[in-house]
Amino acid sequence: MDEYNIPFNKPFMTGRELAYIAESHANGHLAGDGKFTKKCEAWLEMHTGAVKALLTHSCTAALEMAAILAGIQPGDEVIMPSYTFVSTANAFVLRGGVPVFVDIRPDTMNIDETLIESAVTSRTRAIIPVHYAGVACEMDAIMDIAKRHKLLVIEDAAQGVMSTYKGKPLGSIGHLGCFSFHETKNIISGEGGALLINRPEFMERAEIIREKGTNRSKFFRGQVDKYTWVDTGSSYLPSEIIAAFLWAQIQEAESITQRRLNIWESYHAEFETLEGGENLRRPIVPSECSHNAHMYYILLSDIESRTNLILKLKEQDINTVFHYIPLHTSPAGLRFAKYNGDLSVTNDMADRLLRLPLWCGLEEYQKRVIEAVIHELL
Repeated sequence: MDEYNIPFNKPFMTGRELAYIAESHANGHLAGDGKFTKKCEAWLEMHTGAVKALLTHSCTAALEMAAILAGIQPGDEVIMPSYTFVSTANAFVLRGGVPVFVDIRPDTMNIDETLIESAVTSRTRAIIPVHYAGVACEMDAIMDIAKRHKLLVIEDAAQGVMSTYKGKPLGSIGHLGCFSFHETKNIISGEGGALLINRPEFMERAEIIREKGTNRSKFFRGQVDKYTWVDTGSSYLPSEIIAAFLWAQIQEAESITQRRLNIWESYHAEFETLEGGENLRRPIVPSECSHNAHMYYILLSDIESRTNLILKLKEQDINTVFHYIPLHTSPAGLRFAKYNGDLSVTNDMADRLLRLPLWCGLEEYQKRVIEAVIHELL
């Protein structure tokens, strides 16, 4: 890396990835559901306590599988935040569902659990909490609302691998959970994801959906003498190459997470002196949440201050980014979704949030980032 240019993200490799990919080739198995896929799924089940974990080619695929498993039909409503990636909504729109956006909390940037119940109607089928920055939503309250209204809870835990809520791994609390292993996440495989199944009644159909609507998994287990098309589905399996890369990352999940937490804590400590005035607000992590340092962001006073800081840091070859454009303001959001309330917190936070570089290897450059931010904001 050019020592003068600090990228926003740099994908980390443990050193075993290419050897495992070569091993999968030598084994003559590059398609899905091979040795490394099974290893990754077993680790996810052990780590989260999920009844079943299924690797997918993306978190988008996991969300689409969840929408099918939820039985979403045209006109069915799903409650979610607007401050999220497009896949959270698009997975349900593809089934004819209607995303219903509610506002976020100003402290965690997560869906405001106190606003969910007022958005429930006779058409509501599911709640989709998104664990922003790997910090958990208030899951006890969300699960209580879901239970009382007979709704499914599908956790978008794309950013939540290795994070917990009251000691429970994110993705394992709702009926279904979705992970991402995209190169911008903590544990990566380039593209990649996983569906966590936390209720046994979803297991068999999830396998069928993932295998293009066939009972192929039963065939390979010797439960049927041939396999055939039995249900709706698509090709949601990742290749064994992706799984081999991912297995190398999973083996170092604890150390990767700790390195990121150290970087996060350094930012947090150094910026404490800037907080309290109008210049900056640091992330807030509730005491019941253990996070994974997926990102470090700061909240500036307004969009002009953020734009100016991005430009000033760019002049010093330090690359920073803002995050989501709220879905309720997007062309597709206006077309396919509706919202409950004015979403004023979402609008405000989206204009002010700035993400700083955070990746394994940043340690030797982080002081430069910190000094530049402090210099520009003082």
